[in-house]
Amino acid sequence: MSEQHTSPYASRAAVHEQELDGFGTVRVLPLDAAADAGVIHRWVSEERAAFWGMNGLTRDQVAAIYAHMDTLDTHHAFLVVKDGEPVALLQTYDPGADRVSECYDVEPGDIGVHLLLAPAGTEGARPGWTAALAAALMAYVLLGLDRKRIVVDPDVGNEKAIARFLKQGFTAGPAVVLPEIDLPDVYLPEKKAQLAFLRREVAFGG
Repeated sequence: MSEQHTSPYASRAAVHEQELDGFGTVRVLPLDAAADAGVIHRWVSEERAAFWGMNGLTRDQVAAIYAHMDTLDTHHAFLVVKDGEPVALLQTYDPGADRVSECYDVEPGDIGVHLLLAPAGTEGARPGWTAALAAALMAYVLLGLDRKRIVVDPDVGNEKAIARFLKQGFTAGPAVVLPEIDLPDVYLPEKKAQLAFLRREVAFGG
């Protein structure tokens, strides 16, 4: 546990903390746009993160996007830390306040999720690692936030992400086109997405 205590993230309050046997302690921290911009910018600048849509942005631009998100009641960003090390960027949102609502029938209790995993470390691929991390994050989103269903909308070309969601128990929905958004505070180009859904009873039974 010494690593946890010496981590710069140890003093930050978590919205969710879960210890997984044989994996470690996962903490979900509200994203600090200024303090976390360096880590997030490094991740989103990689070619592997092209589908995240932030390739080519500067560190300050990335910080500004998340500072703006922090002013919203409907969209939230979190830094996921495992044993003191940042391992993922989690975003949750109210689908009814998002462009995805134009592409499917939103149900009460729905929550939208975007997940960007950190690049593999020097040890390379880690069998079972993503599944263990996802289990902790689904516990936060479905149980901690008391939501009934997760909706994800990865790019149709992001076969890796789609396969990962289906492996985690998600059911594929329709392929849709999310409309372009062009507002003073945010611009999102049109996106061809594959919707997928995970109900709480499927993930946790009962």
